[in-house]
Amino acid sequence: MSEGLDGVIVGDSTTSLVNGVEGKLIYSGYHIEDLAVNALFEEVAFLLWNNRLPNQAELDELVQHIANEAVLPEGVINLMKALPKDAHPMAVLRTAVSALAHFDADSESNYITDKDKSVAHRLAIRLTGQITTATAAWERIRNGQEPLAPRADLNLSQNFVYMLTGTEPDETASKAINVYLVLLAEHGMNASTFTSRVVTGTIADMHSAITAAIAALKGFAHGGANSEAMYQFLEIGEPDNVEHWFNSYIKTHEKRVMGIGHRIYKALDPRASILKEHARALSESSGNTKWFEIAERLEHAALADEYFIERKLYPNVDYYSAIVLYTLNIPVDSFTPLFAMARIAGWTAHVIEQMGGRLIRPEVNYVGAMDLDWLPMDAR
Repeated sequence: MSEGLDGVIVGDSTTSLVNGVEGKLIYSGYHIEDLAVNALFEEVAFLLWNNRLPNQAELDELVQHIANEAVLPEGVINLMKALPKDAHPMAVLRTAVSALAHFDADSESNYITDKDKSVAHRLAIRLTGQITTATAAWERIRNGQEPLAPRADLNLSQNFVYMLTGTEPDETASKAINVYLVLLAEHGMNASTFTSRVVTGTIADMHSAITAAIAALKGFAHGGANSEAMYQFLEIGEPDNVEHWFNSYIKTHEKRVMGIGHRIYKALDPRASILKEHARALSESSGNTKWFEIAERLEHAALADEYFIERKLYPNVDYYSAIVLYTLNIPVDSFTPLFAMARIAGWTAHVIEQMGGRLIRPEVNYVGAMDLDWLPMDAR
């Protein structure tokens, strides 16, 4: 039996190829390195939904469409305001997306009769914008500020910065957010994506599938790892503490270095090297290079250690993305909702791909007791 379904093929997909041996990531035929340099996040979403890049008119239309559809219903805003202010941002996002279904006329669309999947595409566009708005809105709500509606003249990354800060979106911050979203938009049959496809296979609605995906992403073994990586850097505190921390904590207690090692990649995660350079540039431009120096020193310590070398453990996407987001003043517990802002493109692409497919129902190898005799209550 393959524990955790390692190596088990569960279906075909045209969304992405993850080659962990060679350290390659390809979205619908395009290398992630090219997309990170050139693509707007909305271009990547279009690519994943349609298996081709948009022309200029199509891209302009999609940017406008997402911005227009990103507004949250008043009922969802009021629900978020009623939640405890110390609620975890991912738990709030999970609740908000589930609640959005009640205000969406398309939410109960029948996947069987939607032959051209046009309703599913509308929902994908809407949820892509609304998840971004909800993520920014909660940060303002929990700090006693009124949430801001998205602007029709901004793309998604710019709108997020605007809705978070209430000021004109800074170009550097917007570009950094855009690169982050592009890099995390899709990644094969990861845990949350698989969850979304399982739910879709039951002929459930898209909001249910995405709510379930968010629940899976919340765990620190998956999407929550970026927050855990930053908490780790904060615990180390200073670059000069790295060696002592690594030797006394990681090696002595046999603990993981959060953000180093990946279930699939046995070579450097291509997203990590891209994010490392963005983290370096942002740190230098901000005038505070401490957190980047801690991360880089810890990386060097790990990659020189026999344990990490033997197991081919390298920094993954969470490692340097934590530095990028922290330098942009994103609260640590909000890192994972930004992951969801990106992965909604991949999730919805997989949901659309799964529609009309067979119910996902694997077998399990029973290893429990057999042929027990029934015991009356007084004999137990």
